[in-house]
Amino acid sequence: MTQITDTVLMIRPSRFGFNEQTAATNYFQKKEENLIPSQIQNKALNEFDNFADMLRSNGIHVIVAQDSYYPCKPDSIFPNNWFSTTPQNELYLYPMLSPNRRDERNPDIIKKIENELNIKYNIKNDLVEKFEAKGKYLEGTGSLVLDHKNKVAYAAISPRTHIDVLHSFCKLTGYEPVYFSAYDYKGQIYHTNVMMSIAVGLAIISFDTVDIDERESLRNKLTGSELHILELSAEQVNKCFAGNMLQLKNKKDERFMVMSQTAKESLTEKQLDTIEKKFENKIIASPLDTIEKIGGGSARCMLAEIFYTK
Repeated sequence: MTQITDTVLMIRPSRFGFNEQTAATNYFQKKEENLIPSQIQNKALNEFDNFADMLRSNGIHVIVAQDSYYPCKPDSIFPNNWFSTTPQNELYLYPMLSPNRRDERNPDIIKKIENELNIKYNIKNDLVEKFEAKGKYLEGTGSLVLDHKNKVAYAAISPRTHIDVLHSFCKLTGYEPVYFSAYDYKGQIYHTNVMMSIAVGLAIISFDTVDIDERESLRNKLTGSELHILELSAEQVNKCFAGNMLQLKNKKDERFMVMSQTAKESLTEKQLDTIEKKFENKIIASPLDTIEKIGGGSARCMLAEIFYTK
């Protein structure tokens, strides 16, 4: 399976805001006391539209779906948590911790993707049916950082990433599970993709956030998979969303590392050289300050990779 795609889905939010239901497990979320909800929504829309335009201007295929107004879904802007796709035209749905995030699983959005690409997905709902009612969750490619070439699923265990669901996902897909504990400055990191990203030949990761007893084995697994390691500091992750990156390509096979402007500004010259020169990526960095602060997610969280075969 190819590691990167040239097509993504983005959900344009209708009621973006601070999600009280997710705040207990996402320490990146912060309330904005100086703005009313309509102002927050407008700022988020401006950031969203500019980000989508930036991706399109670089030749990346962006499918934009408009979120419905009802029911209220303050995190709909982060669609990568409720589904993922494969080149075999399979679409996996995932069990979600917060009830208002479960409302994001919308068949109309799946139909929009299928219609735009003229394909049909085989929808896999096994994980939701088996685990969600039991209080066990796996929130898509937030919980999972996937090395498609080596078929390895990396996961930082948390209230949103349960080991039983991880093993079930791997049994369904043939991926090898590699799990560990990772922490931000307040507790467990809520999603693996906050501190880790896998690109072609490259693993971007903050070992500083990983449990000290698990660092060596995780490093050995990555290097054994022939991945060059670019290390991030805990501060770059905790304050700047530097781990929340996604590699994409366009129809010309040009590669891009996509991140927020805050993340890019946190990177050192050596880190930038590794991404841009050694691994031949153009960096796409978009300002996402409102979305990062209030939503507690960044660029990668906003992008659901669309893999498919016609």
